[in-house]
Amino acid sequence: MNTAILQRPTLVLNRDWQPIHVATVARALVMVYQGTAFVVDPDDFSMYSWSDWTELAPVDGDPFIQSVSLRLRVPEVVALKEFDRVPFHSVPFSRRNLFKRDHNTCQYCGRQVAAELLTIDHVIPRAKGGESTWENCVLACTDCNRRKGSRTPEEAGMKLRRKPVRPKWRPLYASREIRVESWTRFVSEAYWNVTLEK
Repeated sequence: MNTAILQRPTLVLNRDWQPIHVATVARALVMVYQGTAFVVDPDDFSMYSWSDWTELAPVDGDPFIQSVSLRLRVPEVVALKEFDRVPFHSVPFSRRNLFKRDHNTCQYCGRQVAAELLTIDHVIPRAKGGESTWENCVLACTDCNRRKGSRTPEEAGMKLRRKPVRPKWRPLYASREIRVESWTRFVSEAYWNVTLEK
């Protein structure tokens, strides 16, 4: 059994089909086996129980899990049977997620440059008590970081393009970098980024 396949991401939908989480294939299969979730076919939105799913042969070229007695298709999307409230998840503060939040863009000059030319800048420098948090760290190109030095933006005569904030959790912040095309039927950038009316 290929452990890399078991660690692939699977989108988890609430029972009303709202995306709420990203799990590993291994965890998704356990949920389906235990009867707490169905596998959702992203092509025709059919739902499969464990026994139904084990009857389906893998499609040529698609990943599968080989056991002693069967080849099991890898689920890309599962839907919970009973869960009806959206849990709160915070996005882990990590280099990868900071790059996602700031869109690989310097938050001082606005240039989008290669990742190796970006640094993590502490808005209030660590030397002045600044902490490594979502609200105090931004991406800065090496030129802007050098210009700012160990000063605050005000002291350096620089302006942040936007205030750094903790992002809200969404499946796009999954820790895995594999892009699953079928998720676009359930998760759209417009859905997650539109400003809601009060």
